[in-house]
Amino acid sequence: RSKQSEETYKFLDEEMKRFLNWVLIWILMANIGFMALWFIGAPQRWWEIGVIGFTGLIAKRFPFWLRYFAFLGVMTYSVLVFIGGLFNLNISSLMHSVRFFLELKPANSYEYIGVGIALLFILGMAFQLMKRDQNFSRPILIVAAGGLFLGLALADIQMGQGMRGHYKRTAPNGAEFTSATSATGFAARADGKRHLVLILVESLGAPNGNKEIQRLMFKPYKDSDAIAARYEMSEGKTLYYNSTTAGEVRELCGRWGDYYDLVDKKDDGCMPAQMAKKGYATIAMHSFTETFFKRGLWYPNIGFEKREFEKDLRQAGARRCGGVFAGACDRDIPAHIGNTLRAAEKPTFLYWLTLNSHLPVPPGLNLDVDNCERVSPVLARDFPQICRQFTIYHDIDIALIKEITAKDFPESDILLVGDHMPPYFDRHHRTQFDPEHVPWLYLRHKDSAAVAETR
Repeated sequence: RSKQSEETYKFLDEEMKRFLNWVLIWILMANIGFMALWFIGAPQRWWEIGVIGFTGLIAKRFPFWLRYFAFLGVMTYSVLVFIGGLFNLNISSLMHSVRFFLELKPANSYEYIGVGIALLFILGMAFQLMKRDQNFSRPILIVAAGGLFLGLALADIQMGQGMRGHYKRTAPNGAEFTSATSATGFAARADGKRHLVLILVESLGAPNGNKEIQRLMFKPYKDSDAIAARYEMSEGKTLYYNSTTAGEVRELCGRWGDYYDLVDKKDDGCMPAQMAKKGYATIAMHSFTETFFKRGLWYPNIGFEKREFEKDLRQAGARRCGGVFAGACDRDIPAHIGNTLRAAEKPTFLYWLTLNSHLPVPPGLNLDVDNCERVSPVLARDFPQICRQFTIYHDIDIALIKEITAKDFPESDILLVGDHMPPYFDRHHRTQFDPEHVPWLYLRHKDSAAVAETR
């Protein structure tokens, strides 16, 4: 071969090395962790794949540290958007949430530990690989690079087919509003003759064709003769959007939205404020800290005169339960609710946001879920994560039924409703739940004469 030909081959060889170095970092390392989840289920991330690819093409000519910081930047963005998708949060909602991450205990979850280790490994490998030259310049290779990340984006869309509705649920403009409180006419029962108890149940989703989950949904109430004697029971489903705080605004304030605009200003249209105008005492309970999502600030702004969080509930006798969200044990709260309403000097609107069923629900840690077969051998065999979660629900239900059917429990209406579907990580568990609706159960106290006749 001529000298010119040899130089051409050498040039192509060096160019190909740079191209392959680029592919290894900006296509493989940047996406391999997410691609590994294709077969168990994950939010679509075609847009993030494109952002990473374009960033890599721009950054390939930068010095080492600038390239690596660009890689860190797009990886951080991609991970945050992915987390937002899992928990039905858009990027704006997620950024409001990031500041509260230090209050969590991810070390209590093997899932989070595993993800953390994998992410650190990817960042470490990328750090080493980034030292290699990746500044290829031939137009054909640039086109090939674009084709690779666009092809990967299309593959991601295809792998996520059929799961789109399970992620990133934000209320569209003009969406018709529905809620459990509006569907049941719950607030209209505030006539000064009875207490009203609203319970928002963390990650309580509506079944999606799973017969065992359908059978277990609110089963303890349906099986209780004491409940049937005292309450008229009805159930249904309502739309949800976004995460827990959006569920709170949905049920307490009668609109789609989130808590951000409630931190600094009052909303007298929310149910607690309206109840207070009718002479009701208003109490909010939550088994976690008051600083999380600033509930200690915006609960007063929607009309809650009294707020009780983990510290208060622990002082009232609740034990401590672990988990990623470690706080008071939900199964101990119904007894405190009963004592609170028995001691009430005027009709009371009491709101309780549960905690322990937040995913993932780990074994141990005083959650009483290790032997979830006691609730469902079927779920224990086929859906162990759902089994542990439903054991949490079961224990709350049993404790609540014991309290609200006691002879000295004052006349009250009780409404239970989910905040959002359980954001399970994998398709196997996640698809067992309706991606658009959450269930509710309304226990409407019968009039005194009807209750007396059943005794």
